[in-house]
Amino acid sequence: MRFQDTEEQIAIKQCRQELSERSKERWCLEIQIMKRLDHVNVVAAREVPEGMQRMVATNDLPLLAMEYCQGGDLRKYLNLFENCCGMREGSVLILLRDISLALTYLHKKRIIHRDLKPENIVLQQGEKRLIHKIIDLGYAKELDQSSLCTSFVGTLQYLAPELIERQKYTVTVDYWSFGTLVVECIIGYRPFLPTWQPVPWHNKLMHKQNDDIVVYEDLSGEVRFSKHLPQPNHLNSLLLEKMERWLQLMLKWSPKERGKNHKAKPSDCFSQLEIILQLKLVHVLNMMSAKILSYSVSDDETVADLQLRIEKDTDIPAANQELLLEAGLALEPNGLATQCAIDYTELDGRRTDSPLVFLFDRSSCSYEPQFTPRTLPENIRFVQADPCHLLAYSPLRRTCSQAWHTIRSLKEDWQRLQQGQKAAIMSLLRHNSSLSKQKNEMVSMHQRLMAKLDFFTTSLHIDMDKYQEQTATGIGIISQKRHVDRFSPDFPFPSICSDQRCPGNGQELVHLVVQAVQFYEKKLRDFYTHLSKTAVCRQRVMELLPKVEGVVQKMAESEQVLMSLQEKRQRELWNLLKVACVRTHDVSGCHGPEVDHCNRYIRGTRVCQDSHLNVKNVNVRKLRQYHNH
Repeated sequence: MRFQDTEEQIAIKQCRQELSERSKERWCLEIQIMKRLDHVNVVAAREVPEGMQRMVATNDLPLLAMEYCQGGDLRKYLNLFENCCGMREGSVLILLRDISLALTYLHKKRIIHRDLKPENIVLQQGEKRLIHKIIDLGYAKELDQSSLCTSFVGTLQYLAPELIERQKYTVTVDYWSFGTLVVECIIGYRPFLPTWQPVPWHNKLMHKQNDDIVVYEDLSGEVRFSKHLPQPNHLNSLLLEKMERWLQLMLKWSPKERGKNHKAKPSDCFSQLEIILQLKLVHVLNMMSAKILSYSVSDDETVADLQLRIEKDTDIPAANQELLLEAGLALEPNGLATQCAIDYTELDGRRTDSPLVFLFDRSSCSYEPQFTPRTLPENIRFVQADPCHLLAYSPLRRTCSQAWHTIRSLKEDWQRLQQGQKAAIMSLLRHNSSLSKQKNEMVSMHQRLMAKLDFFTTSLHIDMDKYQEQTATGIGIISQKRHVDRFSPDFPFPSICSDQRCPGNGQELVHLVVQAVQFYEKKLRDFYTHLSKTAVCRQRVMELLPKVEGVVQKMAESEQVLMSLQEKRQRELWNLLKVACVRTHDVSGCHGPEVDHCNRYIRGTRVCQDSHLNVKNVNVRKLRQYHNH
């Protein structure tokens, strides 16, 4: 229902009419506890609307009003077919953060939940991601009350052993339930013999070692104990190893040892979990092998540091590595590696396309598919070995789930390779755009330089014709001509322009994508063939780019030399005029106003020189008129 004032949706919880006195006490305790809790990961209590108690209540027990979570409970989410082999990595990490914060809050309030299970966790869509909230504190117990269990509470599969054995317990019972729930979220089913009855289940589980986190019955009927999380699941290898060690703390049989790691500081399980959750993970897809490499990076680690770690795992020298984002942007070695790390506090964990960094080898243009044998799940291998073996419903269902997960993994591997190809093409387009800009700059500068060279050569020839008699005075116009002749317009421009036209065929890519759906290995061969062509085109562009830049640089240098020669020619031209004026003065023997007039003219010509006026604008006829006068 909704509040009339705020339009907020609320949930109303009501007790059944026929309840034992013990259940009534537990109900009243739940309401009491809920009203004094305030945490984002614990469902908040609300005031019961006025008059609601009289309209709805069928007994004297009070109603419980709570915030309404539209996402349903975690069990509903786990039952989705897409989660048949566990939740996505991001979803698992978000769940770990939310529920660990909620349990820490409850334990600080001296409250033990005792019945933590998927049905008691609800989902609410937040601004950026799903938020998990704990509900149903009906079995919660305060630590200042008697902590001696006198009856079975909760669901057996999630209960700690001491609760089943009716022994004294502490907050560590929630550790066991939390660990069991987390394993189920990772692999898709409960970790300890989920189909067994309570008595044989407990008797068999007593033989579990402290570091065993999974006990299961294989298809041959043999019970196996494992210290590792079974495949398939969605966790990367780095996170998988850390989660296995953490789950070994949470699922210890002894309640006194559970949740503690005496070799680490801090030693409590939630501090250890926080270290895992604070990891900044970078996932790198090696386009040479189609394998994903996962790295935990620190805040001050650079991309160059990350490349050294990649070199150890791939044998690709750091100098030859190119790390591209999906948009085709290359990571600079001096940049921080955290710029490409995944932040699940900002990212919806349900996304299937987690951000990747794509690794290419600059030194190689030939990409060959590497068909390493794919490790199939245990049930699939069993069916392959004995196809006629009849399976019961539960193992048959799990086998179908593993088969579907394997097929989906192939599809997602292909999609990731396509993302890498897209990154390579986007990078090629960026470099080709830079090459086009350099080419246009080269054409423009070539035309500008040729125009200046023609102007300078023409001016030089005119000067030589007009002032040939002045060559004996030391003016080096002829030597300038010889120097300029070396700057011939024979630039490597035409060949460079033609080299940038790389061959390509878009229909081949479409044909490749259509056929890729049928056979994964054939897809991989065709894909790497096309990726090799992209790499060849990109390498040619990268080779042409510095050549064009070099030509542009040479043109700029030639332009500077040409301009300096032009300035030198202008200076010598004005020196020649000055000499002419002085000689005219010496021959005529002029004094007085005539000399002053000549000096003023010379100063005026210097002003013209400073203003970079063309030599054609100099009115030499005035000088001749003055001489005749």
